[in-house]
Amino acid sequence: MTTKPPSAVSPASEKSLEKIAYRSVANIPTVEPHDQDRLGYNIWRWLKYRRDPLEIAVRSSGSRLLISEEEALQKIREILQQEGVTL
Repeated sequence: MTTKPPSAVSPASEKSLEKIAYRSVANIPTVEPHDQDRLGYNIWRWLKYRRDPLEIAVRSSGSRLLISEEEALQKIREILQQEGVTL
């Protein structure tokens, strides 16, 4: 066993793409938390690369949503616009 303390972790800035992406899906109800994580990751990829429409990012996440995909997209778009992201 080691006696060294773990490395310090610096939290990401509130304006970072990661924080924006995961905040945009925080209120999307999913079957389990990992579905929300997958959705957040796909939104982060969309924010970073913008190769496909947002609809494809949500669909390709494979997240099991407890609301319709259209309702989830509407909620995500609202949060992204509040964060200053141009759609």
